[in-house]
Amino acid sequence: MQFALFPVSLYLQRICAEKNEWRYYAMSIQPDLFGGAFLMRRWGRIGTGGHLRLDQYADEGAATNALAHLAQKKLKRGYRVIAQDALLFS
Repeated sequence: MQFALFPVSLYLQRICAEKNEWRYYAMSIQPDLFGGAFLMRRWGRIGTGGHLRLDQYADEGAATNALAHLAQKKLKRGYRVIAQDALLFS
């Protein structure tokens, strides 16, 4: 699947029933109050709340670069893009 030029959110899944793997990885860029941006990441087993991590970046461009870099790593590990630029953390 082709990414949008500058995606602000991605939802990825890796499902392998033979290995009992049902994983998700969601990423979203959120602005902060001081002109920077956070990369919000949530991951875990599908159907659970999973883990949450916030990484702060100087601006939205740096957060977007980090999102794209992490997405490429996850795609190499067998994750598939399910949705992009959607509300992921509501």
